[in-house]
Parts: sequence; C-alpha cells; structure tokens
Amino acid sequence: MFGIYLKRELSRRKKAALVIAMGLALGIALVITVNSVSAGMTQAQGKVLKSLYGLGTDMTVTKAQSAPKAGSSQGPNFQFDAKSSSSTKQSSDRVMTQGGQALASSLVAKVAAQKGVSAAVGALTLNVTKVDGSFTQGKAKSSTSGSGGQQQGGPGGSSSGGSQPQVQGGGASFDVNSYSVAGVDVTDQELGPLATSKITSGKTFTSSQTTAKVAVVSASYAKSKKYKVGSTFKISGTTYTVIGVATPDSGDSTVDVFLPLKQAQTLGDAKNKVTTIYVKATDSQQISTVKKEIQSNISGTTVTTSADLASTVSGSLSTASDLATSVGKWLSIAVLAAAFLVAALLTSSAVSRRVREFGTLKALGWPSRKVTRQVVGESMVNGLIGGALGIALGLAAAYAVTAISPKLTAQLGGTGGGTGGPGGGPGGGGPGRQSASTTMEIALSAPVSLTTIALAVALAVTGGLIAGAMGGWRASRMRPADALRSVS
Repeated sequence: MFGIYLKRELSRRKKAALVIAMGLALGIALVITVNSVSAGMTQAQGKVLKSLYGLGTDMTVTKAQSAPKAGSSQGPNFQFDAKSSSSTKQSSDRVMTQGGQALASSLVAKVAAQKGVSAAVGALTLNVTKVDGSFTQGKAKSSTSGSGGQQQGGPGGSSSGGSQPQVQGGGASFDVNSYSVAGVDVTDQELGPLATSKITSGKTFTSSQTTAKVAVVSASYAKSKKYKVGSTFKISGTTYTVIGVATPDSGDSTVDVFLPLKQAQTLGDAKNKVTTIYVKATDSQQISTVKKEIQSNISGTTVTTSADLASTVSGSLSTASDLATSVGKWLSIAVLAAAFLVAALLTSSAVSRRVREFGTLKALGWPSRKVTRQVVGESMVNGLIGGALGIALGLAAAYAVTAISPKLTAQLGGTGGGTGGPGGGPGGGGPGRQSASTTMEIALSAPVSLTTIALAVALAVTGGLIAGAMGGWRASRMRPADALRSVS
C-alpha cells in the first residue's frame, strides 16, 4: 500500500519532484566537482614535491650554510696563465658544493638507525662553472712626426721625434657555462635525486660502478649539449662517458648531470661528505614524529618534510589550490545548504497544498506517524533522484576538467640567498644558482574517488531527510477538520 501510494503521488507531482531533485542535484554536483578538483590539486602538488625529492622520499636532512668569514669570498675564482703566443686558449672548471653545508657520510647510517626511519641515502650536490675562451695579444705600434726625423735637444744632446708606442688590437673572449651535478649512491637508487626520473635512453648506474667515470645526464641538458649514450665530456680534466639519459617524471630536471657519489666527492674535494640525506619513513602518517626524533638525536641539522616544502610552491598552482580550498569549499557548502533549505521549503509548501488529502487520510484512520512516513518517503525518493542527477553532473564536470587538462605553473626553489633552498636538495639555491627558481607546468586533472561518491549519496539522503522531516512535521499536525474547512 505504501509503495503504491508513494508511486502514484510522485507521478502526480512530477514537476514539483523534479524541481526539488534538481536543486539537490546542483548542490551535490558542485560538491563533487570541488572535491575532485581539490584532489587533482593535491596530486599536482605531489608531483611538484616529488620533483624536489625522490620517489618515496618523505623528508631530507641538511645543514644550513655557515656565514662566510670576514674578508673571505665564496664566489668563483679563476686564474689563467699569461703566455707569449698571439692567441692562447684557456679553460677552467670551478666546482663548488651547493645546497648547504656538507655533512659527514657517517651521518647517513646514523639517520637510518633512528626510530621510524625505513631507509636513508646520502647525495652530494655540486655546481660546476666552466669558463673557456682565448686571449689575443695586442701589437705595439709607434708613429713618427716631423720632416727631419730628429730634433735638437737641450744641452744634454738630442731626442728622437715621434709619439709614445701604442698597443692596438688584442682582447679576450670567454664563454661561461654553469650546470648542476648530483652525486648518487649507486647502491640504492630508489631514494635520492635520480629517483624522480626514468631512464629513456641507455641505462642507469649499476651497484658496482661506485668509482666508475660514467654519467647519466638529464634529457634537457643532453639536448642542449647534443649528448647521447657513448658521448664523453670533461669536468676538471676528468673524462666521463654518458651511459644514460634521464627524463624527469614531471617538469624539468633540476639536475643536469648525475655521477656516482664517490666521483662527485672527488670532484668537489668533499671526501666522505654529503649535502643532503634523503629519508623514507616506515609510516607516512608518522612523518612529524620521525622529524622530531631526528632533530633531537642529531643536532645541528635541518629536517624538511614535504609539508614544509608545500608552503614554498608558488605560481598558478598555489593560487588555484588556495581558491579550491577556501572559496570553492565554502561556496559548495553555501550552495548545498541553500539546496537543502529550498528542498525543505518546497516540500513544506507542497504539504500545505495537500491539506484536504492528508486530512481525509486521517479521517479514514491513518495515524500521524503513517502520514509522516508517507511525506518522508516521498522526500527520500526526491533526494535519491537528486543524488543520482548530482553524481552524473559532478562526474561530467570532473571528466570535462580532466579532458581539458588546464595547465598550471608551479615555481619552486627560488631563495634569493646564497644557501640552499628548502631541504637543500637539487632544486634549491646555492652558489651558481642564487635567486634562481624552477618553473614547472602541471596538467590539472579531477579524479573522483569512491569516497566522494559515498559523500554524494550521504548528502542526497541527508537532503531528503531534512526536507521530509520538515514536511512530515507539518503534515502530522493536520487534523481531519482542516480537510473539511478546505472544501469550498
């Protein structure tokens, strides 16, 4: 009886039911869209942070650069020999550590032994500034004046006429090339700067190449230098062979050349030193606890987590994320509240127009609870219909965002100082990269999770219950006499 009556009443009031359902659908669709876009923002930020860290890295351990001593200079210093040849080619490499003060390699094992740490790997980041070019000597020339070629001098004799010799021509032409080098622990490449890239040509290091003079170069650097697998290049007189080309998972690589850690330590005159320790926690939910553990047991170090880095990301990605978090969520809440209120008012209004119907039902013996159940049942159906429409609209909006894939930019690594950037990693500042920033382009997607769908269903049921409760309360207060008074 309940089902039959419910179906008949909804069929009779299709327009009213559709208006209520559409109101709820718009609110639910907006909630789904905002949640899916926010999830896409989180994924995009994860890609950005992954480019700073490595795959599976939860935090880094570094040490802040100490202040330079008075009168000392940390800038590049080049010295060239003066030679007598007319055109002399000169070339010099200046290798400096960047990303903070160097740490002892023994700290890697100490960090790995801390409670909550799953793995720890050390890396050394260098900046190489290469200057090459040539000097060209000038030639001294003199010009004479006067017809006699000589003029009488004073009592001491005579002096030759003419002007002083002048140097003509000569000069210097030098090119300056600066690039970054990262020393990678070849025995554990799942963490560290190379973990954020995949080898697209050639191969990566093997665990036996700890001292081998081999290199992996980034795809962008290989393109600019026309390097390929088998190419060779020199750093400070040491020749390295390219064995692989690495392409970052997202954006541009912040490292140009990857070398085995021991080779990088030799180049940077930093034996048994690292600049960054990449750390993976055993439980991603306990990262803050692990951070405190490392800071309390290893003094003088700076521990930076992905949450700390998230605040350093700027650009349109950060702006859009803030909008989705603040404006978007508050807007969806406001629209959803308005949809619930409109549904409740429309249901209550519909009940007031059914005075004769409900009064007659009560006169026939229907108790108030049965009348209330009838109204709540109708509202629940309207809510479920609205939920289904809202899910469909929300999925369509999320699919449209993913299909369009708007590009968002993220700027990271700009410090404006001489020390390393957040975490001291390759993306940071440092000598040769001061005030530099890396700009990445991220394609925005809007993934819809099962949790979001479940939330939409819960909102649909809630909206139906709210509307049904208000309408049912009003219907339960009607008396049979009200039906008689409404008869004209």
